[in-house]
Amino acid sequence: MLFIDTHTHLYLDEFDNDRRQVVENALSAGVTGLFLPNIDSKTVSPMLQLCESFPEYCYPMIGLHPTSVKEDYMAEIAHVESWLSTHHFYGIGECGLDYYWDKTFTREQEFVFRHHIELAMAYHLPLIVHIRDSFNEVIQILKDVNKPDLKGIFHCFSGSIEQAKQAIGFGFSLGLGGVITFKNNRMQETLKHIDLKHLVLETDAPFLAPVPHRGKRNEPSFIPLIAQKIAEIKNISTEEVAETTTGNAMKLFGIKPGPEA
Repeated sequence: MLFIDTHTHLYLDEFDNDRRQVVENALSAGVTGLFLPNIDSKTVSPMLQLCESFPEYCYPMIGLHPTSVKEDYMAEIAHVESWLSTHHFYGIGECGLDYYWDKTFTREQEFVFRHHIELAMAYHLPLIVHIRDSFNEVIQILKDVNKPDLKGIFHCFSGSIEQAKQAIGFGFSLGLGGVITFKNNRMQETLKHIDLKHLVLETDAPFLAPVPHRGKRNEPSFIPLIAQKIAEIKNISTEEVAETTTGNAMKLFGIKPGPEA
């Protein structure tokens, strides 16, 4: 079985002591595609260095995380645009809205998100959307901009059936990670009503590790645990989950299977 982790931050400090081993663990688990969403101007270089070390498996994306939208947001946007003009990326993000941690820069977050949508359209790249405590606001912005050709992923999706249908209606895939393995997570019920063709797998490593690793550092090699839980909920085989979600990710990002496929 081959898997793709569509959202992992392997360039962060949490992996400084064993990053190469973590990548090798992923490959041993069949996870042959690692998509790296950026956070801000400070993380671009370490992200690209990782991709240079593992060019067959690591795919960089560029954007400004909503929690990094501060007073200097215009300078940060300029950095994103500059990198886009000189390097090849596979997606725009991580971007979106986060109203959980801090609402000081709400207007700025919305401005930056709209700008990222324009970048995704201009470069024909998928949009990786962060929606923490902001699903309705994100949906409203997508309605406002009205870009039928826009595509991407609602990262760390754990909403209702109606919210899932709204996201899918805008042409987005739903990113499912370790949260789906948490006891009584409402996404388990939602998942029963969502076709596999709308799903991709992600870890958000080093965050949100699945059971039985909950509370510990997450890593891409745990992707099969997420797939197994999805298979259990939908009463299908893990092989079917792997084949379909990997195909979904490859189509979305325009890539071919990894060299071990």
